[in-house]
Amino acid sequence: MEAYGELVSRYQALAQRTAYVILRDADAAQDAAQEAFVKAFRAFGRFRTGAPVRPWLLRIVANEAINRAKAGSRHPQVDLTLAESEVGDPAASPEAQALASERRESLVRALNEMREDDRIVIAYRYFFELSEAEMADALGIARGTVKSRLSRAMTRLREQLRD
Repeated sequence: MEAYGELVSRYQALAQRTAYVILRDADAAQDAAQEAFVKAFRAFGRFRTGAPVRPWLLRIVANEAINRAKAGSRHPQVDLTLAESEVGDPAASPEAQALASERRESLVRALNEMREDDRIVIAYRYFFELSEAEMADALGIARGTVKSRLSRAMTRLREQLRD
């Protein structure tokens, strides 16, 4: 139980952000993350020893969030606004900070206009910093498929930003 408590404390914020990306509602995301932790606890006996925990858990969280979105008669939408990084150089000039902020806003706006499959693969890789192997586990697809989806999504994002 103590080890599982450590797992929850370590991944709770990431689980909530992942659920929020799909549900676009903070309260619903918190509920989905909590339910996903309960489901993960029940399924822990089936967890492959030695396998990475993060993608396994994120798959459970994403599935729970998608199921909740479907149950609410809504199609899951990925919103990357909260996933947006606010990392910046505090010593930068106000002009540089404003320009960086505008670029972040343009990027998030372009991402939110993309297809859901593209948004989720980009979010997993660049916002949640999952490796290709972790993404394959989390999405339940082959690593080669992750590479091709990510490549196509990045091409579409570049086109979106050019427009």
